[in-house]
Formats: sequence, C-alpha cells, structure tokens
Amino acid sequence: MKGNQKLIDTLNELLADELTAISQYMVHSEMCDNWGYSKLHEAIEKQAIDEMHHAEWLIQRILFLEGTPVVSKLREMKIGKSVLDFINNDQEAEADAIKAYNKAITLAREVNDESTAELLTKILKMEEGHVDWAETQRAQIEQMGLESYLSNQV
Repeated sequence: MKGNQKLIDTLNELLADELTAISQYMVHSEMCDNWGYSKLHEAIEKQAIDEMHHAEWLIQRILFLEGTPVVSKLREMKIGKSVLDFINNDQEAEADAIKAYNKAITLAREVNDESTAELLTKILKMEEGHVDWAETQRAQIEQMGLESYLSNQV
C-alpha cells in the first residue's frame, strides 16, 4: 500500500531516534553492569529492548507503506559519566521522543492513516512509561540520597 511520503519520512526520523536510543541505553546499561549496579543494568537494558521493538515496528510500517527504512542514520548520543547523568540524559531523550510521536500521530491522522496513528500511539505510551521510570528514579535519589539509592541498585 503506497503511503504518504511525508509520513514515511517522519517514520524514518522516528526510526533514527529509536536506533540512537538503543545504542545510548545499551552503553548506559553496560556501564551499570561494569560498576556492579545489576538492578539498573537490567532496567536500562529492558528499555533498550523496548526501543528495539519500536524500531522493528517502525521498519515494518515503513515497508508496508512501500517506503525504504533508513537504518544508517543516528542522532548524537549523550553518554553520561554517572548514573544520575544516565537518568537525566535518557529522560531528556524520552521527553523529546514524546513530542516527536505526538507530532507524528497528528500527521498520520491528517493524511488519514489511522493504522499508523494507532502504532505510534502504542509506542508513545511506552515512551511515557520510560519517562515515568526516570522520574521515579530521580525522586528516589532526591529522597534517599545518591549513595543510598546506588546501594539499592547492587
């Protein structure tokens, strides 16, 4: 089914965001593992896997719309130097993703592609969950202090 080119281009932009997020989360996850923060390692790795699913779904949709997925484009990654940096950088990326998905959903509806809008809404809800997770981590750090928080992540 031939899709709207502007929407396909937007899906490719979202794909670049997701591929970048996968890489950033994997580095942060492995840094946590290297430092012995196994709970954080697992939580961030799970988010990377979520982002892999998002990328997969976007690729499937682009192909369905007879577009060409662009998998060679990445954004600048913001690799942190501390756990708090990881959480802040990842939360910022997720907040940007939420804005981008909301705009893409609006575009999909403008071009009468409700199936794409539904897919993007599904991903949007997952991205909102990632922001909520980051906000929870920041609240815990604020309430118990960084040292106590990190001792709970071992």
